[in-house]
Amino acid sequence: YSDKLLTISGDVTQLHQVIMNLCVNARDAMPDGGTLSITASNFFIDENYARMHTEAQVGSYVVIAVSDTGIGIPPEILYRIFEPFFTTKEFGKGTGLGLSTSLAIVKSHGEFINVYSEVGKGTKFSIYLPAIKTRTEIQNAQEQKLELLSGHGELVLVAEDEDSVRDVTVSTLEKNGYIALAAEDGADAVALYAQNKDKVKVVLMDMMMPIMDGQASIRAIRKINYEVKIIAVSGLAEKEKLKNVADYTNSFLPKPYTAEKLLKTIHEVLSAK
Repeated sequence: YSDKLLTISGDVTQLHQVIMNLCVNARDAMPDGGTLSITASNFFIDENYARMHTEAQVGSYVVIAVSDTGIGIPPEILYRIFEPFFTTKEFGKGTGLGLSTSLAIVKSHGEFINVYSEVGKGTKFSIYLPAIKTRTEIQNAQEQKLELLSGHGELVLVAEDEDSVRDVTVSTLEKNGYIALAAEDGADAVALYAQNKDKVKVVLMDMMMPIMDGQASIRAIRKINYEVKIIAVSGLAEKEKLKNVADYTNSFLPKPYTAEKLLKTIHEVLSAK
């Protein structure tokens, strides 16, 4: 953890219970042994991230992450893990109340939990705890980072069917030195790319879209220009689905993302040879 962690306000006993519940789950997920990690770090949630995550609010947080290298949680049951009495453990081995209790405690503190899991690789629970005050130093540092990551008039094609996400992404790019071209579905993205193939420097492609999904759109755009740089955008829960297009993309941007993460990913892709 960082020695400059922000201060949070909470019930020590309850938060200890949350961390212990997550640690017990991590232990049980590694019957043959493995690595259990607990980390704490500062995190600033900007407007981008808040718009993509309904429970998040703009401000400074301390993130406590508990991760394991265990069996992982299948995508089809990941959305159910916080339901009361839901458990994957053998009869008599668990009440199914650990995670639902943890979520209730976290919400009572004005917080939220993110979960990322890959079957056979492990699971990571991240608890976002609001800092007592929004630190202007963090915001200033954030703005300085964004300046370093700004574009120089490059054209970015943004393919995203969610209006709010598309709008905030386009706005962020335009505020930070890029020119943005917006598409609301995959077919629209392919058509716009075909019309502007000599100008578009990078394509930001959401993987879950109507009419033509990200996978089909990426393949179609690659047929027009195999050298174009493409960033696949998706919720972490859908990362497994990206394996089919891994060879066709230059990077992966998980939702929700901050302005810094967006700009950093684009900067790295454009800078790569």
